[in-house]
Amino acid sequence: MIIGGGIAGPVTAMALRQAGIDSDVYEAYDRGADGVGAFLTLAVNGLEALRLLGLHDLVCELGVDTPRMEMSNGRGRLLASFRQPGRTLKRADLYRALRDEAVRRGVRVHYGKRLTDAETTVDGVRAVFADGSTAEGDLLVGADGLRSRTRTLIDPGAPRARHVGLLNTGGFARGVTVPGRPGTNHFIFGRRCFFGYLVHPDGEVWWFANPPSRREPTPEELAAITPAQWRARLVELFRDDTGPMLDIIGATEHILPGWNTYDFPTVPRWSGGRMVIIGDAAHATSPSSGQGASMAIEDAVVLAKCLRDVPGTRDAFAAFERLRRTRVERVVAQGRRNGSGKAPGPFGALFRDLTLPLFVRQMDRRNALAWMHDHRISWDDRVTAASG
Repeated sequence: MIIGGGIAGPVTAMALRQAGIDSDVYEAYDRGADGVGAFLTLAVNGLEALRLLGLHDLVCELGVDTPRMEMSNGRGRLLASFRQPGRTLKRADLYRALRDEAVRRGVRVHYGKRLTDAETTVDGVRAVFADGSTAEGDLLVGADGLRSRTRTLIDPGAPRARHVGLLNTGGFARGVTVPGRPGTNHFIFGRRCFFGYLVHPDGEVWWFANPPSRREPTPEELAAITPAQWRARLVELFRDDTGPMLDIIGATEHILPGWNTYDFPTVPRWSGGRMVIIGDAAHATSPSSGQGASMAIEDAVVLAKCLRDVPGTRDAFAAFERLRRTRVERVVAQGRRNGSGKAPGPFGALFRDLTLPLFVRQMDRRNALAWMHDHRISWDDRVTAASG
């Protein structure tokens, strides 16, 4: 049983199926996530993990290749330009493609199944859902995100996600001409807010903004902010900056509802009994890492291999954690460092503008992030109980 029908859930189901393990996906909401959300970037390591499952070409029919990044400050000064290959996709398009392919391969997806409880049975796990229904399986995989119920069932004392002091909103603009070619992610350190955008080959501009927020707004507070209020707030935040931000915001018909940004420095327990967590449920990283979806996809592949190769659920889960924990926590830490320059204050901004060009050149020269992007998983290599 896989809890969570977002991106990690269908990929996990397909990875398990390739390992000879049947699974059902249980989604809390009563429908799919078609048309929901903004966009994300799959790094090359995530794309290569998809290749192992025969999903690379399917995904690469979506979105746009984004092999370059450019960083500027709010005065229009270019701070850094460097290569960092990936593919940027609308979240809804990626979700729909993965879900439809999982169903085509025989995965059963059940909607309106919000997990409330789970208990170990003689030979498996019994899941209880909010609608009163139950389901049983040999094991339960929690791919249920930041607010994972599975994580709490495994460890009632599990930490909460850490708010990183930034909000997120964005949208898709039409009929506006902005600097940049398709294939480049542009990031602008505004005086009071961080902004990112890319130009799609069809002319649409995809963008996001990260308004700073020391306090963590409640979901209800965020839901109460209207698109008009978001627009007015963003215009105020960027009114003193140089760049296309105001033009892009003005050309956006619908500004997305805002959401909080989180990460998880560490989650002490990833498994218990016949339950295990993966993806954001185990190790959410801030969007500044560019690795959230890629880490979940890698998790799915490695978990399937461990369950394929290691006898006994407990030992298989332990091998999975040994193979993944060090890597994903290093990615979370890198994302935290990347995001720290988005709202640093006047003195921090001055320091960033002076040091970032040198830092990026040194990183590029040393290929310092190769550990992150060049990571590859071999489907054929066998996993042992002592792996990691």
